[in-house]
Amino acid sequence: MKKILYRKFLTDCLIFFLIALISTSIIIWVIQAVNYLDIIIDDGRGYDVYLNYAILNFPKIVSKILPFAFFFSFSYVIAKYEIKNELLIYWNFGINKISFVNFFLSFSLFIFLVQIILTAYIVPKSQSMARTIIRTSNYNFVDNFIKIKKFNAAVNDLTIYTESKDENGNFNNIYIKKNTDENNFQITYAKKGIFKSNNGVAILELYNGENTNLFNEKITNFSFSKSEFNLSLFSTNTILVTKTQEHTTLELIDCLINLTDKNIKDKIKIKERVRNCEMKNLTNITAELYKRLVIPLYIPALMLLALLLIVHSKEKINYSKYRLIVFLLGFFLIVFSESTLRFVNNYFYNNLVIILIPIISTIFLYFYFRFKFNFNKILK
Repeated sequence: MKKILYRKFLTDCLIFFLIALISTSIIIWVIQAVNYLDIIIDDGRGYDVYLNYAILNFPKIVSKILPFAFFFSFSYVIAKYEIKNELLIYWNFGINKISFVNFFLSFSLFIFLVQIILTAYIVPKSQSMARTIIRTSNYNFVDNFIKIKKFNAAVNDLTIYTESKDENGNFNNIYIKKNTDENNFQITYAKKGIFKSNNGVAILELYNGENTNLFNEKITNFSFSKSEFNLSLFSTNTILVTKTQEHTTLELIDCLINLTDKNIKDKIKIKERVRNCEMKNLTNITAELYKRLVIPLYIPALMLLALLLIVHSKEKINYSKYRLIVFLLGFFLIVFSESTLRFVNNYFYNNLVIILIPIISTIFLYFYFRFKFNFNKILK
C-alpha cells in the first residue's frame, strides 16, 4: 500500500512538473525564435537554417527553466495535497515523514543527474551544432542583403545601399563600399543591378557603373558597362568563432587544469582544441564549469524546501503565510544560485566556499527535518 501511495504522489508531481517545464519552455522558445529571424532577414540564410538553429537552442531554455518548474511543481502539489487533507492518508497509513523526505530527496538526485546531463553535455553540444550550422550555411536569400533606401552592413567589410527595386527584381542606383583593409577601400556605383546564381555562387550583376579605389593613399577609378560582384567571398557579421560555452565540459576541464597547473609544460595541444584557453579567459572558463556542474547541486535543496510544507498542517494558524514564505524561499534560492556566478573568480578558496553553499544548504535542511520529526516523536 505504501508503494502505491508513493507512486501516486510522485506521478502527480511528475505530470505537473513536465507540463510546467515543457509549456513554459515552449513559450519562451517561441518568443526567442522571433529574434532568430535576423538569421534570414539580415544574413540572408534559408528557412531550414533558421529552423534548425532555433530547435538547437531549445535544450538551453529547458535547462534554465528546470529548477523553477521543479520547485514550484512539487511545492504546489504538496500544498494541494495538504489543503485537501490527502496527506493525512499517508500519515494514517503509517508512512513516516522522515521516510517521505528520504524518498523525495532520493528522487531529487535523479533530477539533479538529468540537469547535469543537460548542462554538461546536451546544451554545449546543441550550442556547438547551432554555431556550426551558421558557420557552414550558405546565403540562400541574397536579396535580403539589399534593403531599399537603407544602408545594410550585415556582411563584414561590406556596405550596400540601393534607391529602389522594380517589378523584375532589378535594383536601381546601387552603392557598394568594400573595405579591403583598415586604410583602403573600394566604392562601386551602378545604375542597375540584379542577383543571379552561377553554379550555386551568389553573383550581383552590375550595369553602367563606376569603381573608385583607394589604395596606398592613391585614388583610381574606372567605368564599366557590366561587372560581377561575388558575394560568396564575404562573411556575415554573425559571430562564427567557437565561444567558451560551446566547448565540451571535458575540454574546459582540461583547459582549467592546464592553466592552473604550473607543472604542465606542454600547453599547445589544449589551446588547439579550446580556442579561448588563455589566462585572461580563466574566470569565464571557471564560471562556465560552475554553471554546468555546481548550480544543479541546488536541486536537492529546492526539493527539501518544497518538503517544508509537510512540517506544518493547514490547521496551524498562519499556514497561508507559512506556505508563502516557503515559496519565496525557493524563489530566492533559485535567484541566488544564478547570481553566485558573478562571485566566481580565479581564487580557489573563494570558489570552494561558493561550491559548498548548495551542499551545506541541503545538509542543513535535511538535519532540520530529522530534528523536527524526531523532536515531535519525543513530545508524543
